[in-house]
Amino acid sequence: MDAISDTNTHVIGMIPARWASTRFPGKPLHIIAGKPLLQHVWERCQKCSKLDSIIVATDDERISTAAQKFGAEVVMTSPHHPTGTDRLAEAAANFPHATHIINIQGDEPMIEPSLIDELAHSLLADTGLSMATAANEITDDALMQDQNVVKVVLKHNNDALYFSRSPLPFRRSESPELKLYRHKGIYAYRRDFLENFVIWDPSPLELAESLEQLRALENGARIKVIITDDTSGGIDTLEQANELETLLNPPSSFSHI
Repeated sequence: MDAISDTNTHVIGMIPARWASTRFPGKPLHIIAGKPLLQHVWERCQKCSKLDSIIVATDDERISTAAQKFGAEVVMTSPHHPTGTDRLAEAAANFPHATHIINIQGDEPMIEPSLIDELAHSLLADTGLSMATAANEITDDALMQDQNVVKVVLKHNNDALYFSRSPLPFRRSESPELKLYRHKGIYAYRRDFLENFVIWDPSPLELAESLEQLRALENGARIKVIITDDTSGGIDTLEQANELETLLNPPSSFSHI
């Protein structure tokens, strides 16, 4: 059942940021085009119209200090959370007035503010919806075979049927109208659902695939998937950070004589 959001709703954009990273320690504070990576994400969120608050959630004082310096509101969380969703839930507990929480990846500096707003709107407009996320269409078969690329299959109404690291679906026969989708790791939660989610035990499919969203599906939740043209990805390596630096700060085309 659809509903129009009212003055009793409060949407928080939450940006989790950890110092520890196997491939890129200290990633949130890596300087790109003169600013920490985390600041780029925070500034994109500032352009959203549906976020009532924007919070950085971190377990590291260095990140907290830097984030407050560029103007962010920060919540400190435990360093011992098994999942990012647990960190999100702990941070959200500091804001009892929040009715909806958007989990925005702290390493996606080119995220489209319009996508964040669309996720928030999808929850605000449908009281029967527990959770929303996003996906891009895949046309590259190499991505379909990559286990680091999470795939999602959808119902006719764009609710998620299943997520997997395996090629999904298996294409035994021709299906001309079939579209293939790559999951984009941004989530929107209704607050009461998030509080229940972190109480549930990790589910069998979640453990097998190492995908938290499967816990939601196994417990009967609806997950709305927004199809987006936003193909911006996360910064996972120093090489990717350098590529973004070049994109944002291209070298001068003028040569010295």
